[in-house]
Amino acid sequence: TTSKNPRSTVGTVTEIYDYLRLLFARAGTPYSPETGLPIEAQQVQDMVDRVLDMEHGTRAYLLAPIVRDRKGEYKKEFLELRKSGFQRVKVNSEFYDLDEPPVLDKKFRHNIDVVVDRIVIKEDMATRLADSFRTALDLADGIAILETAPHEGVSEIERITFSENFACPVSGFTIPEIEPRLFSFNAPFGACPDCDGLGKELYFDERLVVPDQTLRIKDGALAPWRKGKSPYFLQTIEAIANHFDFDPSTRWKDLSDKVKEVFLYGSDDEEIKFRYDEGGRIYQVSRTFEGVIPNMERRYRETDSNWIREEFENYQNNRPCGSCLGYRLRPEALAVKISNSHIGQVVQLS
Repeated sequence: TTSKNPRSTVGTVTEIYDYLRLLFARAGTPYSPETGLPIEAQQVQDMVDRVLDMEHGTRAYLLAPIVRDRKGEYKKEFLELRKSGFQRVKVNSEFYDLDEPPVLDKKFRHNIDVVVDRIVIKEDMATRLADSFRTALDLADGIAILETAPHEGVSEIERITFSENFACPVSGFTIPEIEPRLFSFNAPFGACPDCDGLGKELYFDERLVVPDQTLRIKDGALAPWRKGKSPYFLQTIEAIANHFDFDPSTRWKDLSDKVKEVFLYGSDDEEIKFRYDEGGRIYQVSRTFEGVIPNMERRYRETDSNWIREEFENYQNNRPCGSCLGYRLRPEALAVKISNSHIGQVVQLS
């Protein structure tokens, strides 16, 4: 059997990997990445204490995640929640009143959180928190989420997952639920969020930026600056040469490591005096130098032009994802082990 899908492996094509996913879901033990110790269940009191340790005055929602990355319309569930006295839900990152729930496309995957309580964190609320946590845990099979609300001066939302089943008391690292799909790199629930389950990331490769180290710096040693031979690039090279006291006719291989680092990755906080002649208009400016690679990284992120992206991709290469180390799975999946090995390490044994 063959497959041209870049996500396919021998294990997925032959379906052997499906049995491994089932094995780890049933027999695996979760470990804390922080302590290396097995993760234990959290008690309601532990959850209450964690919330009360947060900054008082923080506004937050206590949520029960009843649907995670699953297809469906969920009309019946919305109706039953309303009958049970709940007023609001968070569906795919948006809040809705249950009087007017959203119409969901059954062909797409959805996330649904029930708003169990809206709170302002303060000392004398332990009893209320405990009751709300029990309600959330009952609704969501032992899972509850505390989500802070944006407030003045703070726009970033923090989501803390609590689990009756698996949580590290030191780092707070939590595994919501251990099921076979957690170990699937072909689904968002299990895939590494940084590489989308591909196990690889693109990066600007020094060897492609400077493919011929025998070239002089002013004659095009830096490949991205070679096209068109813009006076701007030549004047930039001259300014850096004056600042660091080297001959711009020097071959790349003979430059000092310091100068190579500046050209490739920038001058950090060190300012350089640049002089530019734009056809009669001469001006000088003292500033730091961004560096060829950081400049391309920034422009690659910011551009909407396919042409510019394709041009920059000439200087990119693949390497193992820095987050999952090429194992393609999210941290929660790699924290589950059998005989001290996670599923990615077991697959590599074959």
